[in-house]
Amino acid sequence: MDHSRHTPLTRQELNEAVLNGAPVYGVDDEKIGTISHVHGVGAVTDVVVDVGGFLGIGSKPVLVSVDQLNLMRDENGKVHGVTSWTKDQLKELPEHRH
Repeated sequence: MDHSRHTPLTRQELNEAVLNGAPVYGVDDEKIGTISHVHGVGAVTDVVVDVGGFLGIGSKPVLVSVDQLNLMRDENGKVHGVTSWTKDQLKELPEHRH
């Protein structure tokens, strides 16, 4: 996927309504998780990324700062995130509990 043509999200778009359900891609554009929850708004936003599992079953929720993700819209307006982290690196993070 060529992310160079995708539009970065603004700080105002970093909220639950926009980010919830967005896929997160790691190296080689491998899908490594899905944003399932948002804490905060704008510059002080963290997201919960569900990593692993199948269709949300058996996944591990981990807390990641939006500063660790490049959040953008593709040509069709679909929101997604890109990170240099691997799925295994995210799985090593502590499990997030609400």
